[in-house]
Amino acid sequence: MAEQLALEAVDVSKRFGARWALARLSFTLPQGRSLLLTGHNGSGKTTLLRLIATASFPTAGTLKVLGHDARAGRDALRPHVALVSHASFHYEDLSAAQNLELSAKFLGLGSQQTLVAGLLERMGLAERAQSPVRQFSAGMRKRLAIARLLMKAPKLALLDEPFGELDPAGIRQMEGLIRELQGNGTSVVLATHLVEQGQSLTNERLHLEGGRKAVAA
Repeated sequence: MAEQLALEAVDVSKRFGARWALARLSFTLPQGRSLLLTGHNGSGKTTLLRLIATASFPTAGTLKVLGHDARAGRDALRPHVALVSHASFHYEDLSAAQNLELSAKFLGLGSQQTLVAGLLERMGLAERAQSPVRQFSAGMRKRLAIARLLMKAPKLALLDEPFGELDPAGIRQMEGLIRELQGNGTSVVLATHLVEQGQSLTNERLHLEGGRKAVAA
């Protein structure tokens, strides 16, 4: 039986004007495995994560996510892929609880007040459940984004610098959450500058230089 793949990229390239952010990038990630994505700023990490999340599309090449073409299968993929990035995509004037309730409705889960309360408690946000997100610190916004990811229970989780803005306790909690996702069979792509930490949490590594696959020093 052929190995099922969470990701399959063949000569994936992405151009912004005259600049190629990614150039002829090819790799695979088996389902249930975790990939550490490394590279200096501007190497193409965030661009690649956005392509996988179907927030953008390749200029050339083919990208399959969970067996679907990233462009043609975008609607089928969206419920199963979650991206936690520098931009939190929260509704600023809504409370933390309202943000998660709205996410539940978008996911077709209906009202999930008990689940929302439990997630906010778990992420240390219970006391601020009714506070508008615009009052939150960067670390609190990150924790709310993780709560949203856990609600989604994705098959593929994309984490762009997930340890940023977190205090030591938050970093330990994030490590535990990543291991929990892996234990549930979720494929994980982790982009971080904390290479040793990332290697302890992943099975494979993809290092980018100038938008190309490279061997890490």
